[in-house]
Amino acid sequence: MPKWIKNFLYRFKLGVRFVDDTRFRILATASASFAINVIYAFYNGVLGIIDNSWWYVTFCVYYLVLSVMRIYVITGERKADEFVQERRIMRVVGALLIVLSTAMAGSVILCTVLEPVSAKHEIVMITIALYTTIKVTLAIMNAVKARKFNSPILTTIRNISCADAAASVVSLQRSMFVSFGDAGTTDVFIMNIATGTAAFLFILVLGIFMIVSKQKGKRN
Repeated sequence: MPKWIKNFLYRFKLGVRFVDDTRFRILATASASFAINVIYAFYNGVLGIIDNSWWYVTFCVYYLVLSVMRIYVITGERKADEFVQERRIMRVVGALLIVLSTAMAGSVILCTVLEPVSAKHEIVMITIALYTTIKVTLAIMNAVKARKFNSPILTTIRNISCADAAASVVSLQRSMFVSFGDAGTTDVFIMNIATGTAAFLFILVLGIFMIVSKQKGKRN
């Protein structure tokens, strides 16, 4: 974090905690991601209604469920005085990720095979690309920070961010091929299915890991 930003944040009580307490900073970032998730979910919902597209409706539901996971983790963390509770939260979210991964895989296959596609306006593409860039960046940052702590809660936040980023990449790729390429070619079809399958397996593995993990919590 640049020094001038730290100096500015040190003027405020919460700013001091944000700079000095990595755990608090990750949770605060998760809270901001929750707000962004909800807004983007409804944005996809509006696109789905306007375009009569199950693709965007599916992602609307997907992002709303991720939002519910985030708020569950954030509120649960405040009550998680025992590390057993942290692991329980991680396992519940892991199970939800497994369900989400399966639902997303089915939606990707059905929408790619059956749903007609149409080019999107530049503003829509810029919004999708911006959201994906932010989510991938946050996922990388959370992954790096979470490795410094042996905490089920922070691991859960990291994995939710990764699931969010994976789905965003799938959505961005399909939208880019539709708007800037030939969406009807066999190569594009194969790439969409391949990327969707990779995202499905990635999120599925995250969920399984969270359920079977023997990780022990550690407060910092």
